[in-house]
Amino acid sequence: MADNSTSDSYYFKQQLNVADIIVIVIYFVLNVAVGIWSTYRANRSTLKGYFLAGRDMGWWPIGASLFASSEGSGLFIGLAGSGAAGGVAVAGFEWNATYVLLALAWVFVPIYMSSEIVTMPEYLQKRYGGSRIRTYLSVLSLLLSVFTKISLDLYAGAIFVQICLGWNFYLSTGLVLVITAFYTIAGGLTAVIYTDALQTLIMVIGAVILTIKAFDQIGGYDQLEAAYLGAVPNKTIPNTTCHLPRADAMHMFRDPSTGDLPWTGMTFGLTIMAAWYWCTDQVIVQRSLSARNLNHAKAGSILASYLKMLPMVLIIMPGMISRALYPGLRGLMIAVMMAALVSSLSSIFNSSSTLFTMDIWKKLRPQASEQELLLVGRLVIVVLIGISVVWIPVLQNSSSGQLFIYMQVVTSSLAPPVTAVFILAVFWNRANEQGAFWGLIVGLVVGATRMTLEFVHPVPPCGYPDTRPAVLHLHYLHFSVVLFSITTAIVTAVSLLTTPPDESQIKNLTWWTLSKSEALADDMGDKQNRFNQAFWTRVCNFNAILLLCVNIFFYTYFA
Repeated sequence: MADNSTSDSYYFKQQLNVADIIVIVIYFVLNVAVGIWSTYRANRSTLKGYFLAGRDMGWWPIGASLFASSEGSGLFIGLAGSGAAGGVAVAGFEWNATYVLLALAWVFVPIYMSSEIVTMPEYLQKRYGGSRIRTYLSVLSLLLSVFTKISLDLYAGAIFVQICLGWNFYLSTGLVLVITAFYTIAGGLTAVIYTDALQTLIMVIGAVILTIKAFDQIGGYDQLEAAYLGAVPNKTIPNTTCHLPRADAMHMFRDPSTGDLPWTGMTFGLTIMAAWYWCTDQVIVQRSLSARNLNHAKAGSILASYLKMLPMVLIIMPGMISRALYPGLRGLMIAVMMAALVSSLSSIFNSSSTLFTMDIWKKLRPQASEQELLLVGRLVIVVLIGISVVWIPVLQNSSSGQLFIYMQVVTSSLAPPVTAVFILAVFWNRANEQGAFWGLIVGLVVGATRMTLEFVHPVPPCGYPDTRPAVLHLHYLHFSVVLFSITTAIVTAVSLLTTPPDESQIKNLTWWTLSKSEALADDMGDKQNRFNQAFWTRVCNFNAILLLCVNIFFYTYFA
């Protein structure tokens, strides 16, 4: 396949017509309008109001925000690119979210609400005691936000806008950062969630239109496999599958040893990484903690889960079609990409601000007033934006492919120990601070060693022999299972050899000691209110079961 990067860029810029410009302008106007409206609607004068939207958010903006926060421009392009390269199996990254989103709402959120925490490191401090685990997780989360999430989204989004509009890379990135900072700093989590709801609407509508256009050009869904398998590069390398369409492109479950996404790794390793992201990461959990009650948190997770079923058709399959053609509609594509970028960046900025303010600054200045903490929270966002700008030259020297690999390597190397410590905190009363701390440290050493080896010995180009150390031949999804197991073993062993945790570190902080009446305290008013809550609880439970059935059906269909 010839290198068409230059001609593609020219083609995009030449085809940006009046209709495209109108769509882009409408997008920016809507975004600013919703940002201003939600900023004035928000209670910005208290910590709970700024960081948790006053704990009064309804289910539909929560669900939309959960979806939009996860669908950043990096993931948007990554899913489409992975679909083009390997077929439908990458949809497992989206569909797997169904199970952990339900676990978030039915298992983790009741405990988090009962513990009355604002940040995830704060929960671990209450559960295990001491402060070193809280500090470690806060610093780790901030570093991951700056050097993986923000980096990936900024690079992918800015490059896309640069190609489509021909703008300077700095101008493209600066515009995105200014718009995002405007309402994130001013309105806090309330503004972020409501603008996320707008971004979700734009992403879904735009992606539906683009998908219909793409399928129309190849002659419908029945022609998808033929069009994909027929998109063979002009130049191929003998005895390899590099750049060739995969024979198992239309299958979700792939060989555990030779598959690019082995079914064993997608079932177990991916679940561990997904549990870290959906159940323990500040960006996601903060949205659920803003719910006015537990039923709204559950309904939000259900809505997000239904939305996570869509990328297979709306992102991955169009990515597969893109091997053979470009579907067009430049203005709409830019609006969809900008929606993905702005939503994820605003979520990351807000959550990182919360982590630094509540877990680091408050520890350094225990007597800090509420107004001081609110000011620090806003200033942190400005600092993060400054770091993002400084990071741009590094992004320019990276290829998108390397950046996606970098993201996967970092996550599989650092997330599993955190998942293990949270799961043991919730489900094993005997887990204590010493066990959790040393589990995290050993997990960090093992994960960082693997990550360093990955960077020192990158995957060889197509056609070259793989001379990397044997440990790197273990798929990163399988490695996450190994790392999770090692951490669990360390936490268990050290906890059993040391003093059990105090009663205060267990009551209402684990699944087995949670008082359901306290978790639902805000729901239990008069008799009519209790009846309403019981009714909506049943509605949520029914939809959760229905959602699982839908998810299993699609997994089976594409298995």
